Amino acid sequence: MLRFAISVIPVVLAAQDIVSFPSGRLTLRGVLYKPAGSGPFPGVIYNHGSGSDYSKQFEALGRVFTSRGWVFFAPYRRGQGLSESAGRNIGEQVREAEAREGETAARKTLVRILETDHLDDQLAALAWLRMAPFVDTRRIAVAGNSFGGIETMLGAESGSYCAAVDSAGAAQTWARSPEVQTLMIRAARKARIPVFFFQAENDFDLSPSRILAQTMQETGKKFKLKIFPEFGISKEDGHSFGYFGASTWAGDVFEFLEENCPRAR
Repeated sequence: MLRFAISVIPVVLAAQDIVSFPSGRLTLRGVLYKPAGSGPFPGVIYNHGSGSDYSKQFEALGRVFTSRGWVFFAPYRRGQGLSESAGRNIGEQVREAEAREGETAARKTLVRILETDHLDDQLAALAWLRMAPFVDTRRIAVAGNSFGGIETMLGAESGSYCAAVDSAGAAQTWARSPEVQTLMIRAARKARIPVFFFQAENDFDLSPSRILAQTMQETGKKFKLKIFPEFGISKEDGHSFGYFGASTWAGDVFEFLEENCPRAR
């Protein structure tokens, strides 16, 4: 059975700004952190996982990115968090497909939503950020954790970014979903930008990062792979490393971003 961590905790955000942006006919909302000053700054679109409330995660990451001079924009995709009213939740749709037709249908529904509606929402957020006067449009990267790592790979395949950072993408779904494997391997083969794959040693499954890195190597694409030491004491802790382990990964991630999203000379 495919399971999703759906939070019922009310969304209470401590962020610099909450903004609205269009995705087709929908109006979505996202969390924006911006460094002091007028810019233009490099920016990152950050893709969240399968849950609802990412206020703590976004606050932690927003401070990390702005302290390095980056704009941090975390859009909530339709049906989740601040965009809950804009569409149906992905987890609900997957569970309904499983109840009607079984687990194979659930896996196919998951992939369909990730590469259509949710990718549309990601690219709509990118379009919004590219219009912001304080952002250097030549230096916008994409990143994400868990389901957000899957979305990051789809963005690397089809978005106008300078680099991508996939932390723990599909670590909980890879082994039981050949459809997700096919989706992400395709994205790695077609990636238009360099990708940094990283996970903590005690994450649920390290196969996605290793296999996708190997795929990019075989196709002559630029990538970096790093498996960091264990984070916390459980697999859940290891899976949250991309959100809360910045004291360990920040140096590597920002070195990668600065190398692949360089300032104009």
